[in-house]
Amino acid sequence: MEWNLETLSLLSIPLISAVVGWLTNYLAVKMMFFPIEFVGIKPFLGWQGLIPAKRREMAEIEVELVLGKLLSVEELAQRIDAKELTFAIERRLKQVIRKVVNEVMTESAPTLWAALPVQGKNLVYQRVEADIPHVVSKLVDDFQYNVSEILDIKELVVEQLVNSPELINEIFLTAGSKEFPFIVKSGFYFGFLFGLPTMLLWYFFQAWWILPLGGLLVGYATNWIAIKIIFEPKRPRKFGPITIQGMFLKRQDEVSEVYASIIEEKLITAQNITQIILKGSGSAQLLELIELHVNDAIERYVAVAQPYFALGVGSDNYHSMKALAVKKIFDNSEKYLLYAYDYANDALQVGHDLCERMQALSAEEFEGVLRPAYKQDEWKLIVTGAVLGMLAGIGQLYLVFV
Repeated sequence: MEWNLETLSLLSIPLISAVVGWLTNYLAVKMMFFPIEFVGIKPFLGWQGLIPAKRREMAEIEVELVLGKLLSVEELAQRIDAKELTFAIERRLKQVIRKVVNEVMTESAPTLWAALPVQGKNLVYQRVEADIPHVVSKLVDDFQYNVSEILDIKELVVEQLVNSPELINEIFLTAGSKEFPFIVKSGFYFGFLFGLPTMLLWYFFQAWWILPLGGLLVGYATNWIAIKIIFEPKRPRKFGPITIQGMFLKRQDEVSEVYASIIEEKLITAQNITQIILKGSGSAQLLELIELHVNDAIERYVAVAQPYFALGVGSDNYHSMKALAVKKIFDNSEKYLLYAYDYANDALQVGHDLCERMQALSAEEFEGVLRPAYKQDEWKLIVTGAVLGMLAGIGQLYLVFV
């Protein structure tokens, strides 16, 4: 009976090593992504998922390695057709323009505007509305020409991911949907294999440090090997009838489709683009374009009656009226641009192009899609696995053999 108990205890070493390998890899994956917000007492007593904690750096890396190279804002802007855009927003834009005209005239020339009969006001509205396609067309042309100053794709991506940490988690988890479960499962098998030499050493020597050291090596090696298998070798290598390539790189076409779909649906959308050009670093340049074309339109509207109009309004009020009109049209941009979202998303074709271009990347370039999730902090995951493995080895020593 004593011999059987000793044998079972000995045989438990590789089994416990397998569990340790699985557990350390499971925790390593979870610690990469969760919790999304810091839990504990800042700055050191607690934990936040590595990727949510460094989402700005991760987002910047993604832009530099993938999106910034594959998506050109100039190319995307050229896909916007002024006529189609006008058709999408015209009905709502007319409503906004009527409201703006009424508010601007009421504030800048209340007496003149109040004295104008309804028919006269309708003529003003009609003239302005008839000119909308012309103004939009010129504005789109100038936007396309100056788009690099107005829209910064790095700013768009980084700000969206910083403000939505769950989104950067989704991108990495979805792109690595097969790799992350492999890391967890492989920990069990590698843990078992590494537990066998530990068992043999314990059988012959039974030094107290063997099990903690074995646990440490299992925790370290299972994480390290799993990550290597995912990304190495980068290019297919033949060993007789067997071809070996990193798991993630082997799925380049599949990952490209999934990754591009998320980017198109949740990141580089018409809505997000609109938000960044209206509120981002390029908003001042956009305001200048709107000011240029609105002022030009107003000058044309009052060209015939300008002396009389300026006299009735006053030169100072006339200039402030134009500035007010520009501001109100800019401030109300979201009210009419939201009607262009469906058209713009179809026209931009972000997902289609991004998928094709990602599939055409070299293995070294494609590695940058997911590897940043590991590369900067993978040592932390490996060390954490090693520490947890050592603790498990100490627990095994006292619970089973002491």
